[in-house]
Amino acid sequence: MRQVIRDLPGSKIREVANAALGRSDVLPFWFGESDEATPAHIRDAAVKSLSAGETFYSHNLGLAELREALAHYASGLHRPIDASRIAVTSSGVNALMLAMQALVGAGDEVVAVTPVWPNLTAQPAILGARVVRLALRAERGTWRLDLDELRHTVTAHTRVLLINSPNNPTGWTLTRAEQEILLAHCRSTGTWIVADEVYERVYFAGVPGACAPSFLDIAEPDDRLLVVHSFSKSFLMTGWRLGWIVAPPGLGPELAKLIEFNTSCAPVFVQRAGLAALSQADTSVPELVGRLRACRDTLLPRLTALPGITVAEPAGGLYAFFSVEGESDSLALAKRLVAEAGLGLAPGAAFGPEGEGWLRWCFASRDPARLVVGVERLQRFLGL
Repeated sequence: MRQVIRDLPGSKIREVANAALGRSDVLPFWFGESDEATPAHIRDAAVKSLSAGETFYSHNLGLAELREALAHYASGLHRPIDASRIAVTSSGVNALMLAMQALVGAGDEVVAVTPVWPNLTAQPAILGARVVRLALRAERGTWRLDLDELRHTVTAHTRVLLINSPNNPTGWTLTRAEQEILLAHCRSTGTWIVADEVYERVYFAGVPGACAPSFLDIAEPDDRLLVVHSFSKSFLMTGWRLGWIVAPPGLGPELAKLIEFNTSCAPVFVQRAGLAALSQADTSVPELVGRLRACRDTLLPRLTALPGITVAEPAGGLYAFFSVEGESDSLALAKRLVAEAGLGLAPGAAFGPEGEGWLRWCFASRDPARLVVGVERLQRFLGL
């Protein structure tokens, strides 16, 4: 076994969840998914595909009709995007790994904006890259990017800038002005941007239905930019494992080779489910985001009202990221919350050292009343 694999940390979120095995009294808010099931029209499309016997390989890059539908969907949100720039992948995680495999080799420098979902920093490390962490700074719970520090950190030696916005776990979201600065700087250094934008539709600022600022709004087709998306969050399809990449023109055949060597293709019945999801995206996604906004607006005021809690309203994503005064070991605190309060949260340390001392609460719930009960349990645990 390679030493870099041995050195990879296990999931601290799973560690907390495992501590609750066999307990039905725990309210679980640790994983990054809603407790709503995938809508029926999406499930029905997969069942229909399986019943029709669609159990064979598809094109490495995905069904032609799905790629066309994704290009149409993305073009409706951003600048026009041709289907030839779309690669369908077996999940957003797979898309991120493919991006790393396409761009990064042993010894390359990858700068990652952190705290961030740990898979993003582990993937380049697995490939032998040197990962440089560029930390967001918390100011009264609000996380900010120091652009001067970024300019100093991302140099001509930086192969990839890896950035997740809206961010998991903090909810931090790049502004259009910040994106323009980042893109211009990476053009000057020759650095690729790998943008994890899976939460772009789960965005609460601006008018209802708007999506978060995307690099696809400002980049030229031939910019050194790979944008990663997923059906998981906006379409309630976490277990389906379906994602896609938007790449510069001409990279499709290279991505097809990588997909062949990784998974060959996404399952056809899952792709049919993706097509069904896109067919009703104009109504289903805004409705979901409206429910998520109600969940956020149920949880945040109650957390803010608790003495000793520091939290800011997230602009996007599914999470409240908060700290508890006097608590510095987030994993130990998360385990105590499970054992003593029946409350399951993710430890901030799971997202890197920058998240230590913080907890992540996924507020995506079909019943906001569960969030109220969760806050009551936290309040009792804290003796407030």
